[in-house]
Amino acid sequence: MTGCLELTNVSVSFEAVEVIRELSLAIVQGEFVAVVGPSGCGKTTLLNLVAGFERPSSGSVECHGQVRMVYQEDGLFPWATVTENIALGLRHIGDRRERKRQIGDLLRLIRIEGFEHHYPRQLSGGMRQLVELARALAGGSDVLLMDEPFSALDYLTRLRMRNELARLLSEMPRTAVLVTHDIEEAAQLADRVVVLTQRPARIRHEFTISTPRPREPTDFAVVDAVRRILAELDVESGTEASTK
Repeated sequence: MTGCLELTNVSVSFEAVEVIRELSLAIVQGEFVAVVGPSGCGKTTLLNLVAGFERPSSGSVECHGQVRMVYQEDGLFPWATVTENIALGLRHIGDRRERKRQIGDLLRLIRIEGFEHHYPRQLSGGMRQLVELARALAGGSDVLLMDEPFSALDYLTRLRMRNELARLLSEMPRTAVLVTHDIEEAAQLADRVVVLTQRPARIRHEFTISTPRPREPTDFAVVDAVRRILAELDVESGTEASTK
């Protein structure tokens, strides 16, 4: 089954620094999982393991399907237009007419018609991230990995981008893993929120949010999940709550 991920007893060390310790996590096809935790706890390393950019020191990582990644700072090529950037995600398609058709579909999907020949410097931050998402969704990829994709945007733009991401995934379903510091973002978007401990990272707690996507930030399920996650992290006292 494509789009499935499984990490089993994974540990990662960089020389003397232990980053992840015996972490196990299974994600089913089509599930949206958000990963939160203290700064520097190993969230990005976890994504890099799934993407194949890092190898575990011990344990195993299995990822079934094609993986695409979206980063905090957009990875668009500044010398390429919107159309040319999206086309990079379709370069494996040899038929030019089919490639052009899919580019058109993606441009309509992200509602950016009229900007096809603009360069990244001519776009707003939100528009650049939409193009980045379109490129990551191109070509039938199975797994979408996102590392703080909206953190550089202002709050109102982040709210809009959450809605756009939820819409895009409803139209082009994918297994998705989001690393974020934004607890509200995690609760609004994800089916499950995984809370990591301080480094070396282990899974501290998991919260399942059963209300169907898409959700609004003010939905009871989102507000309640934020409250529970913050309580788990014990943010008010500045220390982590005891492991449950």
